[in-house]
Amino acid sequence: MKHGLILTVSLMVMCCSGKKNSDTFSSAQEKGIVDIKLEEASGLVASAAHPGYFWTHNDSGNGAELFLIDSTAQIVATMPLAHVRNRDWEDITLGPGPEPDKTYLYVGDIGDNNAQYPYKIIYRLEEPAQIENKVIEKFDTLYIQLPDGTRDSEALMIDPITSRMFIISKREDSVRLYQFANTWRSGDTLTAELKIKMPFFNTVAADVAVDGSEVILKNYDHVYYWKRNGSEPIPDLLLQSPIELKYKPEKQGESIAWSRDGSGYYTLSESSTQERARLLFYKRNR
Repeated sequence: MKHGLILTVSLMVMCCSGKKNSDTFSSAQEKGIVDIKLEEASGLVASAAHPGYFWTHNDSGNGAELFLIDSTAQIVATMPLAHVRNRDWEDITLGPGPEPDKTYLYVGDIGDNNAQYPYKIIYRLEEPAQIENKVIEKFDTLYIQLPDGTRDSEALMIDPITSRMFIISKREDSVRLYQFANTWRSGDTLTAELKIKMPFFNTVAADVAVDGSEVILKNYDHVYYWKRNGSEPIPDLLLQSPIELKYKPEKQGESIAWSRDGSGYYTLSESSTQERARLLFYKRNR
């Protein structure tokens, strides 16, 4: 009965999703060309410790490295995670963690093109306070199983209001939102809860605003937006019809992030053999 309700609601949403509102944010502004070392950028989040800077990383086939870039997309620091590999890093987010007075980075090794991995991996670390090249030795590791089998996923987000975490699958004709509590300890293995299905395909990134009031989600061709009413649960919010925002198509656009001050959102893509990727900014129209 539970799964039947999920499917029914999903189909209802499919009929009314994607309202256009092109006046909410401006068209894309190019901020800078991405460094060659970020040829396969696949994750983006605005830094809390370093205003105006962003954390990002490459996806599979590259090093297990975090990059801090400035507002022109130039790398200012490279920080490898010690003794782990980049199986398929696909997203990064930032939010609360074990200690309430600290901010944490969450790196999602959640990609699975062939649906072969029995678990997702999430690495959690305190956001580095200094801009410097260094190896990150101290971080926590979580292993996540999905309740309905192995699936590819590229979107990871955290709700700053409840601290709940979410993974969104990628390849279904109605992608799936999974939820789990952010109360885990390093080394834990847990099973996420399937909350809803949503009428989107090829979902590659998502982010929640710093104050928890807004959510954005993107696939390769569109960006969708939800405005929260108070502290309603994220799954309930995402069952509502979204607004479709402006988006300049990118060759392999797999990253989206809110600015820390709420002034707009950024996207970042992989580079192609023909063109270097750009950091793009969509400014909020006041």
